[in-house]
Amino acid sequence: MSRLDKARNLHDFEALARRHLPRPLFGYIANSAEEGVTHAANRSAFDRYCLMPRAMVDVSAITLETKLFGTRYQAPFGIAPMGISALSAYRGDIVQARAAAREGLAMILSGSSLIPLEEVLKVGETDWFQAYLPGTLEQIEALLARVEKAGYQKLVITVDYPVPPNSDNNRKSGFSSPLRPSLRLAFDGVTRPRWLFGTFLRTLYHHGMPHFENNYATRGIAVMSKNVNRDFSGRSHLQWEYLEHVRALWPGKLIVKGILNPEDAKQVEALGGDAVIVSNHGGRQLDYSPAALEALPAVVEAVDSIPVMIDSGFRRGTDVIKALALGASFVFIGRPMNYAAAIAGESGVRHALRLIKEELARDLALMGVTEIGTLGREHLIDRRADRSRTPR
Repeated sequence: MSRLDKARNLHDFEALARRHLPRPLFGYIANSAEEGVTHAANRSAFDRYCLMPRAMVDVSAITLETKLFGTRYQAPFGIAPMGISALSAYRGDIVQARAAAREGLAMILSGSSLIPLEEVLKVGETDWFQAYLPGTLEQIEALLARVEKAGYQKLVITVDYPVPPNSDNNRKSGFSSPLRPSLRLAFDGVTRPRWLFGTFLRTLYHHGMPHFENNYATRGIAVMSKNVNRDFSGRSHLQWEYLEHVRALWPGKLIVKGILNPEDAKQVEALGGDAVIVSNHGGRQLDYSPAALEALPAVVEAVDSIPVMIDSGFRRGTDVIKALALGASFVFIGRPMNYAAAIAGESGVRHALRLIKEELARDLALMGVTEIGTLGREHLIDRRADRSRTPR
C-alpha cells in the first residue's frame, strides 16, 4: 500500500505511472492527437462552471446510488474502455473489471483488449463490451454472435474511428501498434524492472504472447509483431445503415459512443439505440473537436428519452457533478484507471475508484445535496453567461 499512499487523487496516478511504465507504453496511454488542443480543452471546459452550494442542510446521509438500464450502481461513474490494458498491467482488463464489480460500478471492456472477451466476462464480472464495427456485414454479424454468445448485455459501438488518427505523437514516444521490437523498447523494459517482471515476462510465462483478441470474431495479430500495420482499415465506408443492421441483430442494450454532434444523437435515438456516450476519445482522434463537456448540453437537449453518458477528461468528483448537473446520466473515466492498474493492480484501481467516490460524497455534502440524482442546472453558475451580462 505504500505506493498507493502517494496517490491522493486521480492526477497522482499519472506521475506514478510515468516512472513505472516504459516510455512507449506510457506515451500510448497519455498521448493525444496532434497539438493536443482537444485533450487540453477536455480539462479546461470544467473551469467554465462554478458549483452553487446551499447552507444549513442536513447532509449526514449522502446517496450516490444510480440506476442505469435496470442495474443499481453504487455511484454514477465507471471505467471507460481502454485498449491493450493487459500490456500496461498484468491481466489489466480483468483487474479493472474485478475492481469495478467489487466497488459496485460499471466497466466497459475494450474491443482492442488482449484477453478474450469470454474470459473477462467469466472472471471479471462485467457485461459491457465496446466494439469498433468491422468493415463487412459478414464480419459484423460474426462478432455480434460471439459477443452475444459470451453473455454480454450491453454493446457499446464506437463511431468516431472511421480512419486511424495521426500517430505522430505515438511514434515520437516509440510506440507502434502492434509494438515493434526495438532497442529502445528493450532498454525501457530493463530500466523498469517492476513492469518487466511483474507484467510483461509474467504474462509471457503464464499466457504466451498477447494478441488482439476481440476486434473480430476470430483472434487478431500478436501485440508484438514485425507486421506493425494493425488492421483498422476497411471502416471508412461505414454509414448509419450498418448501425441499423446492428440494432436489428443485437438483442441487448445498444449504446453509441463518440457522439459530439446533436444531430448524430438524434439519429441514434431514431434507429432504436438505447443510449449515447458523448466523447471525443479523450482527445485522441480529431484535434480541435469540441471538449466533451462543451458538447454535452446540446446532445442532452437533442434526444427525447434515452440516457446521455459522457467520458473524456474526468479527474475529480467536481467534474462528475458538473456533467450530471448538465444532464448526463453517467460518467466514464479512462486513463487514470489504466495508470492505477499498472501501479498496483486491482488494489490500485479500487483505490482510484474510492477516491472519486469519496470526493463525490464530500463535494455533494459541501453543496448541500444529499442525493446524486437531484443535481440540475440550478447547482451550476456558468461563468461565460455571467460575463455576457456584465455591462460594458
